Amino acid sequence: MKDIFVQIASYRDPQLIPTLKDMVEKAKNPEALKITICWQHSDDESTELFMDAGFDIQGFDKDSLYGYNVIKTKLGETEVSLIDVPHMQSKGACWARNYIQQFYNGEKYTIQLDSHHRFVEDWDTVCIDMLEGLRAKSPKPVLTAYIPSFDPENDPAGRDPNPWKMDFDRFIPEGAVFFRPSAIEDHKNLTEPVRSRFYSAHFCFADGSFAVEVQHDPEYFFHGEEISIAARAFTHGYDLYHPHKLIAWHEYTRKNRTKVWDDHTTDKKKSDGLDLDWCERNNICHRRNRILFGMDGENPYSIDFGKYGFGKERTISEYERYAGISFIYRGVQQRVVDRKDPVWPLVDVYATEEEWRKSMTISHDLRICVHKNEYGEPLDDYDFCYIAAHDADGEIYRKDLNAAEFKGHLKHDWLDIRLIFLSDRTPTFYKVWPHSLSKGWLPQIDKPVDKHPA
Repeated sequence: MKDIFVQIASYRDPQLIPTLKDMVEKAKNPEALKITICWQHSDDESTELFMDAGFDIQGFDKDSLYGYNVIKTKLGETEVSLIDVPHMQSKGACWARNYIQQFYNGEKYTIQLDSHHRFVEDWDTVCIDMLEGLRAKSPKPVLTAYIPSFDPENDPAGRDPNPWKMDFDRFIPEGAVFFRPSAIEDHKNLTEPVRSRFYSAHFCFADGSFAVEVQHDPEYFFHGEEISIAARAFTHGYDLYHPHKLIAWHEYTRKNRTKVWDDHTTDKKKSDGLDLDWCERNNICHRRNRILFGMDGENPYSIDFGKYGFGKERTISEYERYAGISFIYRGVQQRVVDRKDPVWPLVDVYATEEEWRKSMTISHDLRICVHKNEYGEPLDDYDFCYIAAHDADGEIYRKDLNAAEFKGHLKHDWLDIRLIFLSDRTPTFYKVWPHSLSKGWLPQIDKPVDKHPA
């Protein structure tokens, strides 16, 4: 039997049960699904919700890792295990995903999902056939992508009909890489998946061994999760691919869902006795991610990552050259900007580190914050604002705001806006220059660029 170990981390998600029901109903072989859910829920979310939806409660086990109850259920022929975690005891998405992976029991395949999806008919055999079709070129293929969107309030009419891939967006100031989705061009004429640089935590289908070899680092919180898994998977010898066919849809809006950062606030830390609030956990994660990749002068040997570090089948340098991305330089090559598919084995050879560095365009994500006391009032009189990043040689990148855009970026008493751009030049200061209908050009405001948060 080609069993599939299904991993779902769910945090107070009203879409969890509809997702499970659709997954099971659309599977060709529902009896082969072995679903484990880290069910992070509030007191008003009880097992009665599952029973009312047709789940049959089979019994309870006590997990030996963290001591939580594991509720054994069945939905038709499908085994479903709920790790019963009170939501205020959660330590984040990566902790939950790592916890689930400890329940892997030798299944042939694994799929990792979020708890808000819809599926195509026979999605399980579609995944298996696609993965096995890659064996001739890769002994360890992985299917992963930012899969297309659906809207629960307009379903199925709101489903995007095209398979998606992941493109580079930017390095955020803290060091993690962000991505954006786009449709796979000419997908109807493709006969197999296309190579991917990146990994999506909300859809990944692979051999079951992936749940053991490339487990999520439980010390990560959220940001940095996907780029670290992509690089670690590659160095363990896995090849990443985007499916060229539809498999499932994902809800991106987060409407009607309470997130961990809504609950794990500084105030709740004081009142509920949390060890850390979500922001503190995420800051720890950011630094851990920079250390992993040796970014911003961090020593990659200052932490023993153990099994959460890189593999030995390929080097991190090979991943960077494959992906066309540099962590140390926070840069990408033009082929990445142009959204060209990566190539393996490598074809570009760089004789020196300087030659490699010069192939990069640097990614910048500059946050600009100016208080109203600095730019003056009345705000209703503003009709234009020049905002730009500069270095000693002058302007690097600019954004002009009209009156409506200016007001749209006002948060309380602050003008708060981000300049996201690619440039070989590094900004050292930014300039804000507002224009008033009644007073004309107001004084320019120059401020130095802050480094990333510690």
